[in-house]
Amino acid sequence: MQYFIKKIANKLRLSIVPVAFLATSLITGCATPPRPYDYTAWKMSKPTSMLVLPPVNETPDVLATPSVLAQLTYPLAESGFYVIPVTLMEETLRSNGIQTASDAHQIEFDKLRKIFGADTAVYVKVKNYGSVYKVVNSETTVTLQAKVVDLRNGQLLWEGGASASSNEQSNSNQGGIIALLVKAVVDQIVSNVSERSHPMAGIAGQRLLGAGRPNSILFGPRSPNYAKQQ
Repeated sequence: MQYFIKKIANKLRLSIVPVAFLATSLITGCATPPRPYDYTAWKMSKPTSMLVLPPVNETPDVLATPSVLAQLTYPLAESGFYVIPVTLMEETLRSNGIQTASDAHQIEFDKLRKIFGADTAVYVKVKNYGSVYKVVNSETTVTLQAKVVDLRNGQLLWEGGASASSNEQSNSNQGGIIALLVKAVVDQIVSNVSERSHPMAGIAGQRLLGAGRPNSILFGPRSPNYAKQQ
C-alpha cells in the first residue's frame, strides 16, 4: 500500500514542476520591459524648437483637433523646447490657404522651416476621442499617435503613442449590476454635457510629449535635465 502511495506522490510532483515552471515563465514574460528606443537620430539632430501642426482627426468628434492641439505645447515647453505659439501657427497656415490638418501635414519640410524657423515639426493623429457606452460602463478615451521630424533634412527623430481613459481609476466593480447600469448612464450624460474628453486629451498629450518617461521624447536644451541625458 505504501508503495502505491509513494508512486502516486512522485507522479504528482513530476506533474506540478512543469506547471510551476510554465506559470513562472508566463509571469516573467509579461514583466519583460519594452525595448529601449533608439535615440541616435535625435541626439545627432539636437532639436531646440518645435512646431506643432494641427492634429489629424481620425474620429467622428469634430472637437478632437482643437481640444488636443490646445494642450500639446505645454508638455513640450515643460520638457525644455521653444514651441511656436499655436495661434501664430494657425493664422499663418490660414493666411496661406491651408484650411485642414491633413493639408498642413502635406506641406514640405523645407517650406515649414522657412515659414516658421523651427528645427522640428510634431505630427499628431487622434485615433480615439470621446465616450463609449458599454452597458455596465461608460468610458471616455483619448488615444494619440505622434512623430517628430527634423525639418532640416526630413529625418524621423521619434515616434510613439499614448492614451488616457476615465476608467483608469474606476471603482465600478462595487454596488451590484443595478448600480453599475445607473452609473454608466449617469457617466454618459455627464460626459455629453461637460465634455469629459478634453481633460483626457490633456493627460494623453502629457504622456505623449512629456519627456522623462520610458521611450518618450528627450529633454530639450531649456530643461535642467538636458545635461543629465547626454
